[in-house]
Amino acid sequence: MPDFLNPIKGFGVTFRQMFRKVDTVQYPEVVQPTAPRFHGRHQLNRWPDGLEKCIGCELCAWACPADAIYVEGADNTEEERYSPGERYGRVYQINYLRCILCGLCIEACPTRALTMTNEYELADDNRESLIWTKEQLVAPLLPGMEAPPHPMRLGETERDYYELGASGIVGGSQPAGDGEIADDSPSAGDGKTE
Repeated sequence: MPDFLNPIKGFGVTFRQMFRKVDTVQYPEVVQPTAPRFHGRHQLNRWPDGLEKCIGCELCAWACPADAIYVEGADNTEEERYSPGERYGRVYQINYLRCILCGLCIEACPTRALTMTNEYELADDNRESLIWTKEQLVAPLLPGMEAPPHPMRLGETERDYYELGASGIVGGSQPAGDGEIADDSPSAGDGKTE
């Protein structure tokens, strides 16, 4: 083939593609389900009694390659207890303008307080609304949970909470009443979707 026909030969793929049927996705009217382990919006989880799992250790902020997470820890007191540990995350922010949804913060979390949901529609036309605060990130209270601050209900020490979480027994099956939690699900508020 002569050299002057090389550009036409190069456009062969383009010309062939022009006459094929276009695969049109009807988003946002038709939303396709995501993979089960999809990395979407972050969520701060709770224990089954409503206390927050975040202990304000700031490991997620240190692990973030985009420097998108800001955490400020504070000390728990017996009068105001937000988590079973000595500390809790008083200020928690994720800047979704910077976040690359890589999941390194999830791997760094020692209490599994931070997980990622399957929600991916995060776009906005306002920069300020893409900096999510703790109030927007924390998991909602499920039935049987009590809004913090309140005393520990699942054990006397923070070790009791972590042993319950490690063994997969997270609530028990006691009837709800007198401050006890009735929750048989091992994944109450941990961000997992079935």
